[in-house]
Amino acid sequence: MYKRGFDYIMNQFSRTELLFGKEAMNKIAAAHIAVFGIGGVGGYTAEALARSGVGTLTLVDDDRICLTNINRQIFATTKTVGSFKTDAAEERLKDINPRIIIIKRKCFYTSENASEFDFSEYDYIVDAVDTVSAKLALAENAQNAGVPIISCMGAGNKLEPTRFEVADIYETSVCPLAKVMRYECRKRGIEKLKCVYSKEPAMKPAESDKNSCKHHCICPPDTKRTCVIRRQVPGSNAFVPSVAGLIIAGEVLKDLTFGI
Repeated sequence: MYKRGFDYIMNQFSRTELLFGKEAMNKIAAAHIAVFGIGGVGGYTAEALARSGVGTLTLVDDDRICLTNINRQIFATTKTVGSFKTDAAEERLKDINPRIIIIKRKCFYTSENASEFDFSEYDYIVDAVDTVSAKLALAENAQNAGVPIISCMGAGNKLEPTRFEVADIYETSVCPLAKVMRYECRKRGIEKLKCVYSKEPAMKPAESDKNSCKHHCICPPDTKRTCVIRRQVPGSNAFVPSVAGLIIAGEVLKDLTFGI
C-alpha cells in the first residue's frame, strides 16, 4: 500500500493531497463526521469521505439492505441484501481505509432519542434522512451544539443530476421538501441550514397495485420501517441520489479544510 520515494510516502490519499495539501489532509484525518442515513444519498457521502481520508465516521441508520436498494445504494449488492446497512458500510469502508474508525448506531434519529447523541463529538453532521421531523431535530440540535450541518432535500422522483444546487434553506425554491423545511425552521428559530436541493420538478412515479413496493413489500425480516407504511414509494435511479451525496461530501471536506 505504501511506497517510499525520496522523503515522501505514497498512499491511497496521495492524489487528494495534490489538491488539498498536507495541512488540509491532516485536518481531514482528524475529523469526526456523523452521517445520518446511509441510503442512496448518505451512502455515497460516507464512501466519498472515507476515500478522502476522514479519520472517524459515525453512521446512523436502522435499516437492513433490501433487494430494491441495489439500483441506487452503494452498499447494496446481492451479497449484502438482508444485512444492516451500517454493517455493510463498515466492511466496505474498512477495505478502502483499514485505519478508519467506524462508529455504528443502528437506530433512526428522532426527537425522542436525540439525547442519546452528543453532537459536541462531531466536527460536521450530514443529514441524509428522509423524514421532516428527523431533519428538523438534527438541524435544531446541531445549531444548539454549534456544529456545522448540511441537509439533503428531495432526491426521489427526479432524473436531472445537473440541477442540484447548494444554498441556505431560506434561499431555496421549487423543491416541496425545502418549502416545508423553510417554514418549520423559521418556526423553530433555526437561523441557517446549508442544504443541497434541486429545482427540478418531481415526476409522478408510475406506481400501481401491481408494481409498487407498498403492495408487494420485500423488505428483509425485522425491518422496522417497511414500504407498507409509506404514503407513496418514490421512484429513483443510480445517478441522482449519488450525485447529491457526492456534492454533500465535497461541501463537508471544503468547509472543514478551507473554512466555513
